[in-house]
Amino acid sequence: MIFPTDFKYLSPDTLFDNMGQLTLDKLESHLWESANILRGSIDSSDYKNYIFGLLFLKRLSDVFEDEAKELEEETGDKWIAWEDPDQHDFFVPERARWGHIKKQERDIGATINKAFEVLEDENPILEDVLATIDFNDKKRLPDDVLSKLVAHFSKIRLGKEDLEDPDMLGRAYEYLIRQFADDAGKKGGEFYTPRGVVKLIVDILDPEEGMRIYDPCCGSAGMLIYSALHLRDKGGDPKNITLFGQEKNLNTWAIGKMNVLLHELLDTQIEKGDTMRSPKFMDGGSLMLFDMVIANPMWNQKEWSRDYLETSEPYGRFKYGLPSKSSADWAWIQHMLASLNQRGRMGVVLDNGVLFRSGSEGKIRQKVVEDDLIEAVIALPGNLFYNTSSPGTILILNKNKPPERGNKIIFVYAEEQYREGSAQNFLEDEHVDKIVKAIDDYEDVERFCRVVGIEEVEKNDFNLNVPRYVDTIEPEEPIDVNQAWAELKAVERERDEVTSQMNGYLEEIGYERGTLDG
Repeated sequence: MIFPTDFKYLSPDTLFDNMGQLTLDKLESHLWESANILRGSIDSSDYKNYIFGLLFLKRLSDVFEDEAKELEEETGDKWIAWEDPDQHDFFVPERARWGHIKKQERDIGATINKAFEVLEDENPILEDVLATIDFNDKKRLPDDVLSKLVAHFSKIRLGKEDLEDPDMLGRAYEYLIRQFADDAGKKGGEFYTPRGVVKLIVDILDPEEGMRIYDPCCGSAGMLIYSALHLRDKGGDPKNITLFGQEKNLNTWAIGKMNVLLHELLDTQIEKGDTMRSPKFMDGGSLMLFDMVIANPMWNQKEWSRDYLETSEPYGRFKYGLPSKSSADWAWIQHMLASLNQRGRMGVVLDNGVLFRSGSEGKIRQKVVEDDLIEAVIALPGNLFYNTSSPGTILILNKNKPPERGNKIIFVYAEEQYREGSAQNFLEDEHVDKIVKAIDDYEDVERFCRVVGIEEVEKNDFNLNVPRYVDTIEPEEPIDVNQAWAELKAVERERDEVTSQMNGYLEEIGYERGTLDG
């Protein structure tokens, strides 16, 4: 495992600013050091489960302790303050409080597991979230390692007044997700979409108050969280949207649940299960409908229950047809379309092959284009993602296009919009802003984007590959023939002069005149 050179161990005295608050960069460094403690005991791809679990436990315990002390001062009743669950958003029983855990010298893993268990018992919203993390494996996590880890977390306080920024813990949480994706490579990349890509999709869709937003394969819930933060940054109330997500992988689902809770998005619903086989958000016997749907599904997914869906699909999701077993890309797009209300928009990031593959995918793509659902196609730069160097593409679909965009698609060639990194490229804010502006303006920009009528797409056999529509070749400088001819003649004269001079030198040493001629 490689650790950033600028992230070194920090003593407790350096963790806080002059206001006594924990700063973001110091918290990030402190959390990363906890991974250093685990190094050699477990695989780096598993760090997230343990660090996230302790981070979450410490946060709940510190906030509870602050609330209990305040309540005790207000009421004068110690029992009400410390033992009455009705007084707290999250009730932390004695066995789950940090003070109890840090006293343990033996069987520390069993103590932490029990803390998770009683937390789930007392707080139904946490059901199954913490049970996925098993600290009681002494072969992998002996008491001496866990003792160091608990001592390390004991050096910081994570109460509401201890943080420089109310969203700081969530941002540090995202930082760790990103770092684990860096370190774990493909395995980490399965549940982390780079922040620049998330920002781009959400900024294009531009969520508003009152919306219902859905991610059918939400991973660590980053797209949902950023939707709320986007609204907050616009001056809106992030609590005035409702967020829904579903995730198949149990560990990743638990991370997503913890992530939204750390961001204090308590009303967010994150369900676990296979979206293709068993979508969880229903309205009666039909799919629940949303104002906005966003996703980064697994690209070219091979195992996606196609055989089952061919005979057992009660939700009417695949009106344009079922794609082949080799890729679920157009199955995900159709599920997302079926989950949109009549005014809804969606954004999905997928492999470039979704734009031009033929066969069943080509037939589905043709029907979707003919129904005028595609608003924008964006060609992304390569090497943005952790689990592939492929560039990927973003599709924006709209069930309620404004009239001026009817029967048109804007193609955006954004493959050159990135900052190059040593191992990976990055979409920065300036790149995101340029792409978003192009889609908002919906006008041609030379060698960057072009608005194309559907009839032209039809002439190209419904191939949506962006370079077919946007000329990305730099024009050659025009040639001044007279100037070029003059330069050539000047070079020839210079050549003749040098040849004559060399012949003179050769004649002086005994060679015949004109040896170099011809």
